[in-house]
Amino acid sequence: MHTKEEKMMAFGRLLDVMDDLREKCPWDRKQTNESLRPNTIEETYELCDALMKDDNLNICKELGDVLLHIVFYSKIGEEKGAFDAADVCNQLCDKLIFRHPHVYGDTVAKTANDVAQTWEQIKTKEKDGNKTVLSGVPDALPSLIKAYRIQDKARNVGFDWEERRDVWKKVKEEIGEFEEEVDTLYNNANTEEEKAAAKDRATREFGDVMFSLINAARLYKINPDNALEITNQKFIYRFNYVESKAKEAGKELKDMTLEEMDKLWEEAKRN
Repeated sequence: MHTKEEKMMAFGRLLDVMDDLREKCPWDRKQTNESLRPNTIEETYELCDALMKDDNLNICKELGDVLLHIVFYSKIGEEKGAFDAADVCNQLCDKLIFRHPHVYGDTVAKTANDVAQTWEQIKTKEKDGNKTVLSGVPDALPSLIKAYRIQDKARNVGFDWEERRDVWKKVKEEIGEFEEEVDTLYNNANTEEEKAAAKDRATREFGDVMFSLINAARLYKINPDNALEITNQKFIYRFNYVESKAKEAGKELKDMTLEEMDKLWEEAKRN
């Protein structure tokens, strides 16, 4: 591994390269915060994909792509006279020091849970910090991750189940309410107006089911986004297996029976 001096030299080299690109490359020169934002989102998801696969080679590569964007935004900020890379680093260091009084102060924290319990209170004391407990949850977060963060922040101030097993009663209650609304939608709603109202209620109840399941996952220390992505990848593998085997047999999926596809699906599971 590299020394601290080598790491600092590497970061300085990146800043120099960014200065060159911004001055000499037509594409880099025309970029703005707005034009870079979609690419930043894409790069972040590519990093997340590498992290899920524990692919160190691509984790390193994708971290570099994300770091490029951080340096790029810092350069744009510098050109506007608003901030530069040093401001970004210093503000981050100041925040980390302030939020870790058990490391840089006299507070005692023996466990990670001790730290988490005081985290929100510390953040509300910061200059320009969160004014409310939930104000630190970005509006643009994907809904599943947002639900987890909302619940986690509420937990940090004591708003949580006393016994985690009690959450299952809520999960079952929400599933029951969703089933009732779906039954109304497909069996009891007659007019278009009734169907629209029933669908709206069913949508809301399904949201409650998902929120309660995310809550259950959190209480049992399971990250729901990671869990769902594992299932996504598992489904992709199995479905691709079914499709490839069908092609080997000279068949199209749309021409196969469900029984034939299920047989191949079970083969994929065994593999």
